[in-house]
Amino acid sequence: MLKFSANLSLLFTETELSLRFKAAKLQGFSAVELQFPYQLAAHTLAELLAQEGLKLVLFNVAADDLLQGGEGLACVPNKKPQFRLALEQAYAYAQVLKPEVINVLPGRCHDLRLYPAYLDTLQENLALAAETFAPLGIKTVFEAINSDDMPGFLVTTGAQMLAVLAQVQHANLFMQYDIYHAYKMGADPAEFIRQHADNIAHIQFADCPGRGQPGTGQIDFKQVFGAIRQSTYSGWIGAEYKPTGATVDSLGWFGS
Repeated sequence: MLKFSANLSLLFTETELSLRFKAAKLQGFSAVELQFPYQLAAHTLAELLAQEGLKLVLFNVAADDLLQGGEGLACVPNKKPQFRLALEQAYAYAQVLKPEVINVLPGRCHDLRLYPAYLDTLQENLALAAETFAPLGIKTVFEAINSDDMPGFLVTTGAQMLAVLAQVQHANLFMQYDIYHAYKMGADPAEFIRQHADNIAHIQFADCPGRGQPGTGQIDFKQVFGAIRQSTYSGWIGAEYKPTGATVDSLGWFGS
């Protein structure tokens, strides 16, 4: 049976964050995830989760200016001290919230001449993150993001993620596989999951194009979810889409 989590950074945004936990529970979710939880104190989040009997599956290490079009944090050579501070912050939240995985967003490189140095920095920081969270029993993941939505993003394909894994070679580092981003880059998500499930510690999804709920785009989710069921993947699958209307009206896929 597939395990679905609601990404509260994109779902149930009709209300403030502190109320989205109850909204997710009312719709039948037993787990949630957040992109960046740091607007609320860790203990506040823990109380909200406990009140609804929810598990927090995933959150991201802070990414500086990435969502505003900047380079982000994890791959930028002159931001190594800042990345360490972001790791310390994530570690403090992880001690309280105990997620299963923590995601490190690779970031952007706008000058291709600098790409090798940025890739080296990313690999160094991913190894550091994997080592940092291992004592807590929390897996470190990183993801590819398509080059249309985030031009200059350092890692855009599954093949690039596999290459990074091979280079870092840390037992606590895995891929976060986003079906929307993969499809937009021309990949076959179902086939990739079948082949590489053992190296994936978290999956997220949205339809493509548009990044809406399943049924609003071109992805065959019956095929994709079927491939996940048939694979060795046993983790959570995060609904990280932008509902085309009210969130509750976008959940026709849930439980199917």
